[in-house]
Amino acid sequence: MTIQEQVNALFTSQLQNWELAHQNFNDLNSVCSKIVDFGAFQIVVQFNPARMVSSGAKIDAKTIAERPCFLCAENRPKEQQCVEFGDYTILVNPFPIFPQHFTIPRRAHVPQLIRPYFADMLTLAKALPELIIFYNGPQCGASAPDHMHFQAGTKSFLPLVNDYFRLKTPVSNTPYFTILNYLRTVVALESKTVESAEYDFSELYQMLQSHPSEEPMMNIVCFYEDDTYYTLVLPRAHFRPWQYTAQSDEQLLVSPATVEMSGVFITPVRAHFERITKDDIRDILTQSTRIIWP
Repeated sequence: MTIQEQVNALFTSQLQNWELAHQNFNDLNSVCSKIVDFGAFQIVVQFNPARMVSSGAKIDAKTIAERPCFLCAENRPKEQQCVEFGDYTILVNPFPIFPQHFTIPRRAHVPQLIRPYFADMLTLAKALPELIIFYNGPQCGASAPDHMHFQAGTKSFLPLVNDYFRLKTPVSNTPYFTILNYLRTVVALESKTVESAEYDFSELYQMLQSHPSEEPMMNIVCFYEDDTYYTLVLPRAHFRPWQYTAQSDEQLLVSPATVEMSGVFITPVRAHFERITKDDIRDILTQSTRIIWP
C-alpha cells in the first residue's frame, strides 16, 4: 500500500473505532456555514463549536510549560492510532475542520520551526497527493508551538487552492507568483524539484525575516500535482485581531491560522457566526496579513 492508501485506511478505521473522532467528523455534516462574496473570491464562514479547543487555546509560555504535550506519543489518547512516515507520525485530528483532517507531528519533541523541515513538508505533499499539507507558525495559529508538526486536509476544501489557479499572477523579476487584490498577501512557488523549492523558499524566508533569531510570521499551504510542488506562503503581521479580546457585542472569537487565511473562517461561538460581517472579515484579514509588495 502507498502512504496515501495507508492514511485513507487509518481514517476509516479511526472513525469506526474512536468515538470522539466518529462524533466530531459526523458533526461536520451538520455544521452551519455561509458564504461572503468579495467579487473575485469568496470567504466561507463556518460555525464549528468543536474547534474551541484550538481557537481558544492559550499559547503563552507559562501555559505551554505547565501542560503535557498532546502531540507526544506518551500523552496521546489510547484510541488514537497512527501511520509512521519517516520522522513523522500521521494521526487523525479528532477536532476536524476538513472532511479528512490529520495532524502530523515529528516524533521528537522539538520546537515548531519551518526552515529545518521545509523539505519534509514537500515530501509529505508528494506522498499524500489527495491532501494539502499546511503549517501554522508558532505565533500564527499553532496550538502546540513547542512540538514541530504539520497538518493535512482535503485538498478541495480551501478556497485558496482554487483561487490560486484562477487568479495567480507572476511577480516581476522574481520566481514567485501572487494573487492581487485578495485582502491577504500570497507568495507562491511552483517547483519541479525539492532542491529548487528549498532554494526559492530560503530566499523568501530571508526577505521576510526581521530578526536573525526569529522565524518570520507565516502560514504555509503545500500540495503536489502534475509533477509540481506548489507552496503558498501567507506572510503575517499579527496573530489574533483586536476583535478576539473585545468585550460584549464587539467580540469575535476568530483566531486566524492557515485555514482562515486560506478562506475558511472558523467561528466556535454561534452568536459570533451569526454576527460576523463582510466588513469584519475584511478588517480581520487586513490586520492579520503582512504587505510586502505594493
